[in-house]
Amino acid sequence: MNILFVGDIFGSAGRRIVHEHIGHVREANNVELTIMNVENAAGGFGITPGIADELFDLGVDVMTTGNHVWDKRELLEYLNVPAESHERPRRILRPANLQRGLPGYGVYEGVTESGVPYAVMNLMGRVFMNGTNDPFHMANDLIAQVKAKIVVLDFHAEATSEKVAMGWHLDGRATAVLGTHTHIPTADQRVLPGGTAYQTDVGMSGPYDSVIGVEKDIVVQRFLTGLPGKFEAAKGNPKMCAALITCEPDTGRATRIERIMLGE
Repeated sequence: MNILFVGDIFGSAGRRIVHEHIGHVREANNVELTIMNVENAAGGFGITPGIADELFDLGVDVMTTGNHVWDKRELLEYLNVPAESHERPRRILRPANLQRGLPGYGVYEGVTESGVPYAVMNLMGRVFMNGTNDPFHMANDLIAQVKAKIVVLDFHAEATSEKVAMGWHLDGRATAVLGTHTHIPTADQRVLPGGTAYQTDVGMSGPYDSVIGVEKDIVVQRFLTGLPGKFEAAKGNPKMCAALITCEPDTGRATRIERIMLGE
């Protein structure tokens, strides 16, 4: 079974390049489960229900987010759906280790078109990040709850060490642990000894003539002067970054992970 995980969609350039490539990538690789991080899809800051519907129409099964999940206020009500629902709002996750009582859920369990059960989990790191609880113990709790053998975690975190540690923490218990948030694809994809596919950061699907998605001149001036400036999403040189994971549907063990980076 093949799983496609598309890294952080950034702005209109990210949406455009994903629209260009995702169909033929899914078809060429017989992808059965498609997951996408969408927390920067609306101009680089959050996602709206309308943009979510646009991306779902491309064949995405589950969407994940991160620290920008609440940047668009209209998402708060959109995520307020029953836990047992399988409608689109239920398939947009927010990090499970945020504070209690917030809208939305950090794990989704579904079934592919061929009848294979799966679970997608979303957690956020604590190193250099704010407002999160311990992701390692939360990962234990979520793994204990899910029934599916195929389990994919989007670990939205800043520190490389924290991401690597999560990979080892879940080796043999998750099909894949995939890092997001830093927007730069890493070349360390591998299958860990216990059968967990791992990559420190899948990379941004968005404009690479930028500073992690933002217009480069704005960011350079901020470093030169120390003065604040309004960030604007860049548009130049968009690329779709993704990870393609092959796994055994009956055990959930990964057998292969491949990096994907496609431009215009």
